[in-house]
Amino acid sequence: MLQVSPEIGTWLTRRSRRAGDWTTGDLVAAKRGTTVSVVIPARNEEATVGAIVTAIREGLYGVLVDEILVVDSHSTDATAEVAAAAGADVVAQDAVFPALDGLAGKGEALWKGVAATSGDLVVFVDGDLHDFTTDYVTGLLGPLLTDPSVAYVKGFYHRPLGAEADGGGRVTELVARPLLNMFWPELAGFVQPLAGEYAGRREVLESIPFVANYGVEIGHLIDLLELRGLDALAQVDLGHRVHRHQSTQALGRMSGQIMQTLFDRLERYGRLVTAVPPATLLAQFRRGTSDGLDRELVLTDLTSPERPPLKSLRLRDIA
Repeated sequence: MLQVSPEIGTWLTRRSRRAGDWTTGDLVAAKRGTTVSVVIPARNEEATVGAIVTAIREGLYGVLVDEILVVDSHSTDATAEVAAAAGADVVAQDAVFPALDGLAGKGEALWKGVAATSGDLVVFVDGDLHDFTTDYVTGLLGPLLTDPSVAYVKGFYHRPLGAEADGGGRVTELVARPLLNMFWPELAGFVQPLAGEYAGRREVLESIPFVANYGVEIGHLIDLLELRGLDALAQVDLGHRVHRHQSTQALGRMSGQIMQTLFDRLERYGRLVTAVPPATLLAQFRRGTSDGLDRELVLTDLTSPERPPLKSLRLRDIA
């Protein structure tokens, strides 16, 4: 009979909880002066970001949450205006550390969000969620406020796609989970290793690098496992997640970025030595005309730049 390792089995039992395990009152009592920031990275999310900010502001702000920041990641719609009208602080991604050349990607927005906030605990929530509830925030804060040995908490949930109750998470199931099981089986217990909803202690988040693109979440898990150990990580069932789904080609680019990050970590931590590093150019095809074909070749550079730990950056006093 196949079984997970005893370490993972024990971790699953002790470090997996449900959002409903804590009430807001429980967490307020456990807060005891700890400050909490919520960071929402958003790019063209005017349809959803306002409701997310409103729910947090009306349900948790001033009681459990001390700061709500939306990082506007080069939006071309009214994302910034909608978020501000709902009561969030809003910062343009490139306005944080303006002396640095800006990088593109979700991880850049998250890194800038940590830099622009001050809470002892930082909760990350994606800006494209439908039917958002404050259970996302309270669930992620639960382990951090009630157990000082927990440093970082990932959310997990059911992710519907069309008629399938759990049809979402295609990149997780086809790319991230198989690779993590091969090379970092200690992380096999995470239900959604790429979840965009998670939280951590500031001193922990400032001690790790942030990959600028979609490799940021898998990079976090691997780096924290190596630096802090599995027992410092936890996960919480947040119920279900409904959000805007990406096209197949976009998922292909996301997958490539995640794989590049994982291979970088394999080399960094001495788990795999390759004679030739993986290529960073992804060739895809879309409808169009090119050289007599009814397909057009599209090339994407999957290079995964990363921002250094904020602690080291601030030592250099970059404005």
